[in-house]
Amino acid sequence: MVEPDRNNFPNLLQKVRSYLNESNGEGKPYVQHLHRLDRPVSGIVLFTKKKEHLRNLSEQFAQRMVEKYYVALTGHAPANKVGILEHWHRKEKKKAVLVPEGTPYAEAVKLGYSVESLGDYYFWNIRLHTGKFHQIRVQLASEGCPIVGDALYGSTEHFRDDAIALHAYKLIIQHPVTLSVMEFKAEPEFKMPA
Repeated sequence: MVEPDRNNFPNLLQKVRSYLNESNGEGKPYVQHLHRLDRPVSGIVLFTKKKEHLRNLSEQFAQRMVEKYYVALTGHAPANKVGILEHWHRKEKKKAVLVPEGTPYAEAVKLGYSVESLGDYYFWNIRLHTGKFHQIRVQLASEGCPIVGDALYGSTEHFRDDAIALHAYKLIIQHPVTLSVMEFKAEPEFKMPA
């Protein structure tokens, strides 16, 4: 989990604070996450250590200026190996659904993708244009390609306990002061094509 919940399970925010406290000797260092990942998803989560940068960085996420890239494995291939998926998305309790345009509380979602064969699986490179609850998971499942390990959206294959084969691979932001482009990458634990 990225942030604390009412059950007080271990979370990244607490771990980052503890790390900064131990490495810098600061009593209560300031740190804040700028986005979240679903609990079974691995990958990059961006934090800021400076409160004065929070507004700028949060605004970059809100205005969709941040480039977000993911990789995933599925057991099935989509009809097209390269494409764009655009749907209307709505959160319903603990699951996302794709609904017709005009459905109350629905929001437009979009991602671009390319797919390569990888042994018995299919490796997806995904550029996320929006970022809604379970968006990639429900959009890939709608193509008949649930992410490996994602039983909630129809996968019958096991990946790892409490994890699915979806990984936040790369983030590109603009530095809040210098305005230079900053790129962050984290390789997934599952194999990528050569």
